[in-house]
Amino acid sequence: MCGIIGIIGKAPVTPLLVDALKRLEYRGYDSAGVATLVNGHIDRRRAEGKLVNLEARLKAEPLAGTIGIGHTRWATHGKPSERNAHPIATDRVAVVHNGIIENFQELKAEMEAEGRRFDSDTDTEVVAQLITSYLERQMSPEQAMGTAMGRLRGAFALAVLFAGRHDLLMGARRGSSLAVGYGDGEMYIGTDALALAPFTKRVSYLEDEDWVVVRPDGCTVFQGKTEVKREIRQTGLSGAMMGKGNHRHFMLKEIHEQPAVIGDTLHSYVDPATRTVALPALPFDWNKVSRITMTGCGGAYYVCMVAKYWFEQIARLPVEVELGSEFRYRAPPLPEGGVCIAVSQSGETADTLAAVRYAKAQMQHILAVVNVPESAIAREANVVLHTLAGPEISVCSTKATTTQQTVLLATAIAAGRARGTISAAEEARLVAALIELPALINEAMNMEAQYRGIADGVLAEARDVLYLGRGTSYPVALEGALKLKEISYIHAEGYAAGEMKHGPIALIDELVPVVVVAPNDSLFDKTASNFEQVKARGGKLVLLSDSDGVKRLGPQSVATLTMPAIDPVVAPILYTIPVQLLAYYTAIAKGTDVDQPRNLAKSVTVE
Repeated sequence: MCGIIGIIGKAPVTPLLVDALKRLEYRGYDSAGVATLVNGHIDRRRAEGKLVNLEARLKAEPLAGTIGIGHTRWATHGKPSERNAHPIATDRVAVVHNGIIENFQELKAEMEAEGRRFDSDTDTEVVAQLITSYLERQMSPEQAMGTAMGRLRGAFALAVLFAGRHDLLMGARRGSSLAVGYGDGEMYIGTDALALAPFTKRVSYLEDEDWVVVRPDGCTVFQGKTEVKREIRQTGLSGAMMGKGNHRHFMLKEIHEQPAVIGDTLHSYVDPATRTVALPALPFDWNKVSRITMTGCGGAYYVCMVAKYWFEQIARLPVEVELGSEFRYRAPPLPEGGVCIAVSQSGETADTLAAVRYAKAQMQHILAVVNVPESAIAREANVVLHTLAGPEISVCSTKATTTQQTVLLATAIAAGRARGTISAAEEARLVAALIELPALINEAMNMEAQYRGIADGVLAEARDVLYLGRGTSYPVALEGALKLKEISYIHAEGYAAGEMKHGPIALIDELVPVVVVAPNDSLFDKTASNFEQVKARGGKLVLLSDSDGVKRLGPQSVATLTMPAIDPVVAPILYTIPVQLLAYYTAIAKGTDVDQPRNLAKSVTVE
């Protein structure tokens, strides 16, 4: 979850390190720090809390140096504090680290027995102490790094600065992402291409078990003791993509980008002239697939739940949806030749990556639905289905979610056509519904006063909020509850509407708002029945439906949001928009931190 940057420069690097950390702060904001070499000695500035605290520290105590490393932290070992903030250092090395060193206790005990004193509560310090111990045994930095890699267990990315070496940085990757950027007599290490975007467009991505020696004129990559080559690629990212524009928060900017990025994603998968779907070449025949297993975490899991309906109804393929964090521990049997679809915004989600590796071991074909085509999950996959959402900075995912839904619906349509479960005419109808989606989302967003009014008048003062939906609206209800919890800190739960009478209806009283996601589809009458049951018990009903649904149930609601009429198959994508905006404006009303909610980070790269 943490963000890493390292620079070998020609000019003072501290301003550049801080600038890069601003682009990485979405990955963690418990603390931040930088370290440089000043006259050969390691000098650090660290601060608990958000990056502005580090900036204030640096303003009071400037830090010189033309080589350095920086870090923004999401705490795993050791509470957030300056003492535990990275870079973690000895007199010989400074280390920044993303991930977990699983055998840190064993290594720490070994080194304490040798008389080494530890100054932090972090697992990271064993890396710094271990490399230092090898340097004290007269190993070169390269030998020390390579030997340390052989001792460490876990999933991690590292960047290491060496005292006295103004010409040298080292990095390592096992599980967590790390990239190397190439400049003109300058070199960079970063968590991802986004961190490096303002400095260079020439980037190579390290692979698992790589460790890299970086010098001003280039780098050398090793696996174990063997030198390996990694392709240098051109990235299209730029620093300009990181701004908020005219929006107050990244989350609002990213919500409003959804019509455009869904349109970009559709252009990659559908032909508007022929109304057909064209996927990348697949290593299997849909007609020979007996089962699909879908896996993801958080909101991506709810996306999988929506897609289950699509694959089963359109392609008539059985689908199992699995939480990435639970999947491999159950060790379920999977049919040989089955398909595993992994969904992740970053492509680095540790639990989902582990699930993918389990599925590969079970002889599954892997389809990765990711926003970062060079990510770890993408590298493990047979086929990458790229979501063209662009950089998503707000911790609360919005445009990544809807582009994931868009890709999976297109994939389900392609599977249905290949299996003969839908006709060419039905494919054309569904593609037409997808093509209309960006315009309809624009309509759904163009109701700021209504969203704000419901947030201010109904949701913001609530202690508990329930969300209800049936069919594909059930995962939308779950997503709405998750969003509200994430950024407003209001307790919220999503339920299948028909399950209310099996227990949750006991929670209903006049203080509990109930948000009902009810597109006017074949399940509307059933949802209306559950609506009436909640109303009879005094629940404060907020209705999301089209004009016909609002006409029918609106008079019994405390508030309504009228969505455009839409094909029911595409409705869950559209109805994701209002639950995002309700959460956003509720957080605004409560004054919480929208883009960087407490205890959360964007990319979950540890278990």
